[in-house]
Amino acid sequence: MDDPTGWIGRTQTQDDDITRPALRRIAALLDMDDPGFAPGTPIPPHWYAMFFPEIARQSHLGEDGHPRRGDFLPPVPLPRRMFAGRRVQFTGALRVGDRATKLSKILSVTPKTGRSGAMVFVTIRHIISVGGAVALTEEQDVVYREAAEPGALAPPPARAPVAGWSETVTPTTSLLFRYSSVTWNTHRIHYDADYVRSVENYPDLVMNGGLTALLLIEAATKRLGLPRALEIRNVSPLFVNQAVTLAGAAPVDGSAAIWAANPDGGLATQVKFGL
Repeated sequence: MDDPTGWIGRTQTQDDDITRPALRRIAALLDMDDPGFAPGTPIPPHWYAMFFPEIARQSHLGEDGHPRRGDFLPPVPLPRRMFAGRRVQFTGALRVGDRATKLSKILSVTPKTGRSGAMVFVTIRHIISVGGAVALTEEQDVVYREAAEPGALAPPPARAPVAGWSETVTPTTSLLFRYSSVTWNTHRIHYDADYVRSVENYPDLVMNGGLTALLLIEAATKRLGLPRALEIRNVSPLFVNQAVTLAGAAPVDGSAAIWAANPDGGLATQVKFGL
């Protein structure tokens, strides 16, 4: 598409260390025993998503708690920012003690109109490497939307399919807090109930989309092993203190469909789990 602002092609480079303290916090978040994390040990590939947080100065946060726009992400004038999905290919490993580098590039900025009004989709490619060797490539979709209409009801999500396996988790405020702390996520929908209800028009604190994906992938790895690729799509929100079903189907042609559903069986997150 035309890009009069010149934002397409913009790049950003970040470094992060794959450290034992960070990994111990992630393990505790997942209610795991501390495995020790000896130097050089490969980490579960999908744990990369909890590294490279956006670290903005306090004065650079917006009203919603997100870092302000216009530094790397384009200054889209729509007020609501959400992660719509991501596609990941794992080609190497991140190991305990690594200094990793993430190169990010804006691939597209696409306006659309949906049932909720105007939207803008921004697609970003991230390449994470260690010492020049690529560990993974991710394409991430960020969507900007109009402000929520007071009293407006979101349409019900599609029904989740019939599962071959399933388990249930109920996200608590402490779980949301811990995940937001591990990922340095200051978006107010995850901790400010008054803001959530009065501004975002949600009934309660919103479960982090990354947390839903993490718990779902963890449930799948117990049955399928570690993923070689992931395609994640966030469909509808989930809320604190409401049971979430994590489920999946049998593998077909080298991948398995897995998903998360709300207490009414409505689809919340879809993942294609590459084997």
